[in-house]
Amino acid sequence: MDYKSTLNLPKTDFPMKADLANKEPVMVKKWDDEKLYHKLLDLHKKDKKFILHDGPPYANGHVHLGTALNKIIKDFVVKSRAMMGNYTPYVPGWDCHGMPIEHQVMKNLGPKAKETSLTDIRHKCREYANKFFAIQRDEFKRLGCLGEWENPYMTMSFQYESSILGALADLVKDGYVTRGLRPIHWCATCKTALAEAEVEYGDHSSPSIYVKFKLEGAKPFGDRAFFVIWTTTPWTIPANLAIAVHPDLEYVGLKVAGETLIVAEPLVEAVKTSWGISEAEVVKKISGKKLEGLETKHPLINRSSVIILADFVTTDTGTGCVHIAPGHGAEDFQIGMKYGIPVLNPVDAAGNYTKEVAITSLEGMNIFKANPVVVDLLSKEGALIKSEAVSHSYPHCWRCKQPLIFRATEQWFLSIDHNGLRKRALSEIDGIKWIPTWGHDRIYNMVETRPDWCLSRQRYWGVPIPAVDCKKCGETTLDQKIIAKLRDESLKHGCDIWFEWDIEKFLPEGFKCPCGSKEFVKHTDILDVWFDSSVSQRAVLEEGHKLGWPCDLYFEGVDQHRGWFQVSLLTSVANRGAAPYKAVLTHGLILDEQQKKMSKSLGNVVATEEVISKFGADVLRLLFASVDYTSDISFSKKMLELTGEAYRKIRNTTKYLLSNVSDFDPDKDAVKDEHLTEIDRWALHRLQMLTQKIRSCYETYEFHMVYHALNEFCTVAMSAFYLDILKDRLYCEKKDGVLRRSAQTVVWKILDSILRLTAPVLSFTSEEAWGYAPNYKGKAETAVLSTLPKVEERYLNEELAARWEAFINIRGEATKILERARKDKIIGNSLEAALVFECTDDLKKFIESFGSDLPDLFIVSQVKFGKVSGDYTLASEDIEGLKVGVVKSGGTKCSRCWKYATDVGAEPAHPEACGRCAGVVSA
Repeated sequence: MDYKSTLNLPKTDFPMKADLANKEPVMVKKWDDEKLYHKLLDLHKKDKKFILHDGPPYANGHVHLGTALNKIIKDFVVKSRAMMGNYTPYVPGWDCHGMPIEHQVMKNLGPKAKETSLTDIRHKCREYANKFFAIQRDEFKRLGCLGEWENPYMTMSFQYESSILGALADLVKDGYVTRGLRPIHWCATCKTALAEAEVEYGDHSSPSIYVKFKLEGAKPFGDRAFFVIWTTTPWTIPANLAIAVHPDLEYVGLKVAGETLIVAEPLVEAVKTSWGISEAEVVKKISGKKLEGLETKHPLINRSSVIILADFVTTDTGTGCVHIAPGHGAEDFQIGMKYGIPVLNPVDAAGNYTKEVAITSLEGMNIFKANPVVVDLLSKEGALIKSEAVSHSYPHCWRCKQPLIFRATEQWFLSIDHNGLRKRALSEIDGIKWIPTWGHDRIYNMVETRPDWCLSRQRYWGVPIPAVDCKKCGETTLDQKIIAKLRDESLKHGCDIWFEWDIEKFLPEGFKCPCGSKEFVKHTDILDVWFDSSVSQRAVLEEGHKLGWPCDLYFEGVDQHRGWFQVSLLTSVANRGAAPYKAVLTHGLILDEQQKKMSKSLGNVVATEEVISKFGADVLRLLFASVDYTSDISFSKKMLELTGEAYRKIRNTTKYLLSNVSDFDPDKDAVKDEHLTEIDRWALHRLQMLTQKIRSCYETYEFHMVYHALNEFCTVAMSAFYLDILKDRLYCEKKDGVLRRSAQTVVWKILDSILRLTAPVLSFTSEEAWGYAPNYKGKAETAVLSTLPKVEERYLNEELAARWEAFINIRGEATKILERARKDKIIGNSLEAALVFECTDDLKKFIESFGSDLPDLFIVSQVKFGKVSGDYTLASEDIEGLKVGVVKSGGTKCSRCWKYATDVGAEPAHPEACGRCAGVVSA
């Protein structure tokens, strides 16, 4: 008889070959057509709201892996929170103004850029941003992310631009915005000011020089005495106007080659080593505070440099005599203001010396190219003691990657200490939940020490700062009413009108300058693009999409402690008196295999499209779920391949589960709890523990723990144990018998739970498998429209779990010796074996308590107790008093179940079947 046809063999159309690259786009279109996101919202519209506010990426270029990580993790959050019973509207955003877009537009224009009007450039920037918004939106959707893709927020929308101007008007009204001449980070390549958040630090080689300034007038150190300064910016020497010393340090004169070189006493040995001097007589020692007011001669220009006192002078490096150029340093500027020293800035916007440099040979020269020239001039004047190249951390432009300079210019600033803003922001930081916790100290320290925020930029593409200059006296005014007028009109026409309309349309009736003039010209400075994104909490949470303020969560990369997290905090505290978020979660950066940050300039960027076209989005989603995303991620093709293998195991388990419930109707066939077998009840206990763990991990955003818990459950508890044991019951028992239905009941519960538990992560695969899973009353349309399973307390049984844990340990010992026998071809498969246990009475009693199920639990044909002998025995090193032996099983092989039994052929109608199988076939 052909017994194969009598078996309940696995059956499902769910394919093992995923073919994700082809299937996933079809699903994305289906979700769009069926409005899955809105169905999810409608399902939970009466539930508690949970708002993850999206930080806007730039609408520039294709989605890279770092942006993909960001959006995918956000999707995990939104879907898991929805499936836990929250109303989770998610409005994605785009940062549309600023240098990245303007740079590309100017690059595309090429030589025509100089002939193109400001308004035309702005229109082209808007077109460019719209183009890449559409591209990125489709790429994010392709990743399986749900959201308000047809109604996102864009910082260049008329509503958003109006909100930006509204926030600026409030800040001006409340006195936060000031204008002044200060040295700020300046990019000579981009020709604009930069805020702290736009500065990146990287290694840079600079000339390190020691320079002599000859003491003139009063000579407390005698004739031919020189103050020695140290700097790594020789180009700033022409702008030197003073030398700072510390009032509490002692300064000494070192006699070297007939000259007296003045340095701080604690640095004497260091400078002697640096200068290669073994002996130098100390001829004089004077307290720093007594040096105030002395004058030195500038080594290159016919003017004096005065000695002043400053507490910021340190003895970490240098000479203890600090070169002061008020036009090129924040501390230099501040101390210069204190002493009434003028601000000299002989450098133009392009980083070239102006006539103010007062050295003819340097006029028009780029300052970085001038470094060796200045060094040479100092050497010729006999003022150079030493010059060498040093590599050190140096500020660079975040956009063009070129080194920055400090340059004093007239700019608009947000005063960080006005109305106690800094203290209030720090207080708010203490009340926020920071994940990881070190985020608190990171942003706290940054806010505690940050300078005022430079709001203005000398570029084209951004929201204008609607300031006006008086034609008569040149007085600059930033008036709240003018801003309000532009705000209101921008809501209808966009803020391009500032550059297109006549100024009279913005001036309030009767507006005039204190000098009496009524004629004005418009400023063309724009706002820092970080100001744009900082007011998203107002433009989106409050005024636009009205999601609710404050939101529950901000989630971005670790670099946003100095960026979006911080600037949003400042404008929110200033405008609204509180932080815009309740919690802040951060992710690390995507690095290459050499631990280097991925960037286009290094050529190590991996395109997201390249990954998903080969592996599929679900594999990338699984990869990001498998790592601790709060740390930096070193990405490699090998990592993708390993994740692909892990995905195949999950898919294989899913297919196995599906294939064994193809004839199971949960509403009709499910076995009541009291009829479940003991091992089935253990499996349900393990399922509840998994559910409890995964729900907790979703709550705390520990998605890598979701992955590891699921992986351990599927590969260890299920595939390597429970599902392996279950095969005989599923395939060979009576089709609708209680033993098989008990197994199917549990298999279905595991399947249903796993599909729901994995829906936030494996969105495509859970959706696909959901369609093949058995239907039941109340089953949701898709996995994500269901809920995360809740722990069913009735199945939790720690005593049962402990009992089975002990059995699994014993089974592990038996498996070792079975594997050795199989390897040596003593047996073909484990059903050809019988196990013999030699053990203590307590162990024997424990093993026997599993009754007639023992052979099935060990997947052998017989289990015996007695003395073990022969080559295939094992004395357990972990379980005291346990020995296991393997012998050939007795009896005859059943042609249906392949077990060896003594009752094969007992039923004449089925001479090749064991008693169990004969009974099933005859029924």
